[in-house]
Amino acid sequence: MVSDMWEALSVFVVSLLLAYPLGGYLATILQDRPMKGDGIFKWIEKPIYALIGVKNHGMNWKQYLSAFLLSNLCLLVFSIIILMTQAWLPLNPDHVPNMNWDLALHTSISFLTNTDQQHYSGQAQLSYFSQMTMITGLQFISPLIGLTLVVAVLRALFLQSTHNENKKTWASINLGNYWRDIVRVLFRFLLPITFAFSLLLNSQGVPSTLSVGPTVQTIENNSQHIPLGPVAAMVAIKQLGSNGGGWYGPNSAAPLENPTPFSNWLEMVAILLIPLAVIFMVARFVQRKKLMWMIFGSMLFMSIISTSLSLWTEQYSLQPNDALLEGKELRFGAESSALWSALTTQVNNGSVNMMHDSQSPLTGLVEMCNMLINAIWGGIGCGLLQFLIYLFLAVFIAGLMTGRTPEIFGYKIETTEIKLLSVVILLQPIVILILTAIALANPTLTGNSNPAFHAISQVFYEYTSAYANNGSGFAGLGNNTVWWNVSASIALLAGRYSTLIVPLLIAVSLASKQKVAQGKGTLNIESVTFALMLIGIVLILTLLQFMPVLVLGPIADFLSIQL
Repeated sequence: MVSDMWEALSVFVVSLLLAYPLGGYLATILQDRPMKGDGIFKWIEKPIYALIGVKNHGMNWKQYLSAFLLSNLCLLVFSIIILMTQAWLPLNPDHVPNMNWDLALHTSISFLTNTDQQHYSGQAQLSYFSQMTMITGLQFISPLIGLTLVVAVLRALFLQSTHNENKKTWASINLGNYWRDIVRVLFRFLLPITFAFSLLLNSQGVPSTLSVGPTVQTIENNSQHIPLGPVAAMVAIKQLGSNGGGWYGPNSAAPLENPTPFSNWLEMVAILLIPLAVIFMVARFVQRKKLMWMIFGSMLFMSIISTSLSLWTEQYSLQPNDALLEGKELRFGAESSALWSALTTQVNNGSVNMMHDSQSPLTGLVEMCNMLINAIWGGIGCGLLQFLIYLFLAVFIAGLMTGRTPEIFGYKIETTEIKLLSVVILLQPIVILILTAIALANPTLTGNSNPAFHAISQVFYEYTSAYANNGSGFAGLGNNTVWWNVSASIALLAGRYSTLIVPLLIAVSLASKQKVAQGKGTLNIESVTFALMLIGIVLILTLLQFMPVLVLGPIADFLSIQL
């Protein structure tokens, strides 16, 4: 246990030390000011701007959301076409067949929404071409989409001109340029750091080749084909981009995807690195250091609690029953895998180095709570947006408690903002619980491998993971069916786009108002007291909405094993 705590500490410390300067660099990129390297990067960026018709001016909310939705629609159509025609496309040495429409739809939506929930068996159902273009391509673009939306929200709330306060409208709020944000961060930040990380992984033995894999003789004297491919690049962006989808079906539990203890440690650092950098970006981008430290402190507090519980529950479950080692990654140890599972569900990553279905029911409970909160660190951009949703809610509740009109950043929270906030808060339980109830009421739909309480956990985990854009899952569901592919796609779309769009609309609505002067009664949201209240609201909201299914699922599952 002590060694595992040291491993957890080293992952957090190294991630923090790397993320802080990266956050400052990311802020400089998004401020669109002259910087070192412009001569090289502009040579790359200008032809792209010309190709897609990007002009150097800001967008209002309609233009920004139109560009966002158009890009997502085009990427979705392009991805489905690739998957449904991959058998006829190049770079298919293993002769992988075309995907069915429902699996192609789910896979495309899953990777477009930065979820990477996989209802297919890794490399067995994807050609090299599909992996390199559609899968890896979306793993670069989807996190950037989340980042651009949170940057647009920050611009609306903090970077609007103070002139003509009485004439501000929704249409007058400048959110920046969607296309420029994506292109600049892609070439100046994400591609370079992914290239460096892929070299590190390749040095540990992660394959990087276009050659067909060898066929070898096993010790049972049978022939076995070993699939290879340009794996290192995909593993690098799957971890750094909060994606999580693996080249191989077992994900980072596969030795070729995660060969050594050092690669295991590197991949855990990569899970945290960019979500932390986005938080540190806030301080320089909007010049609000106290706000950044409040956000960071709140997330760190929840992360420490979650990580400690995961390590403790997994160790506790192994003490009386070594049979629970089934499905655990013994190369790194059960507790080290529990650390990974905590980080991958605190961040919208979803990669695994063990089978989550084989964990202690209480460890699974912690993971479910991480995903229901979805803002302990969260994904790139979307985690901070989810935190802002909780922040708006906490300010509203605090205003009711003190008898004042709720105010945040100098703007009053009124009817429009509360209606939008209600939509995003209520949508989560409506979607997850209704889909879970339908699946459980019709056992023929689920293809479930377990009875009773664990079956509830499996189904609930699948929809929670989809809605949280996490992508991890409890193994055992026969989920490559029309029902699972379509219903999970609904959860994927609802979770992703509500979290991205609603905070932007709230921010634009607030920014269009006249600022009010701060007084003695103004709530100080950058204090420890407010941070603790916010954490309490997050926990109460999560537990109260989902307590019945958590009791019937993982808690009852744990008690049934103990008794």
